[in-house]
Amino acid sequence: MKKITELVAELAEPAVKSQGCELWDVEYVKEAGTWYLRLYLDKEGGVDILDCEAVSRAVEPLLDEADPIEGSYTFEVSSAGCERPLKRPSDFERFMGSPVSLRLYQNRDGSKEFAGTLSGYDNGDVTVEVGGRPMAFSKKDVALVRLRVEF
Repeated sequence: MKKITELVAELAEPAVKSQGCELWDVEYVKEAGTWYLRLYLDKEGGVDILDCEAVSRAVEPLLDEADPIEGSYTFEVSSAGCERPLKRPSDFERFMGSPVSLRLYQNRDGSKEFAGTLSGYDNGDVTVEVGGRPMAFSKKDVALVRLRVEF
């Protein structure tokens, strides 16, 4: 049985592409007692509010018709953002050499967070150049890797 996020991604992807965007991620989470279904978009040159509105209008009727979620939820469409999380191998390949922040589940060398340049990815294991030296992190230890904006 497929997860709700997988079903929604399959359902939404053609409609998202028809609006000139890429489906970055689908999230289905409960926050403060309310379920949220969120689509995160990407597009060359960036996603704006009009893109989000167009995708929402294209996807909402598909969700109503397919009805993949029991019960009520709030549907949101937004940009993946500048500091988006990297999740899939293709995300890591696409942003190799980019500044990232990496968060661990447990302290390592007195810290849970490391900022540097993404320099390697192998089956979930991540290498980040921190202060000019490569640091390797095992998949099981990594809680989150996200792009980092430098000013």
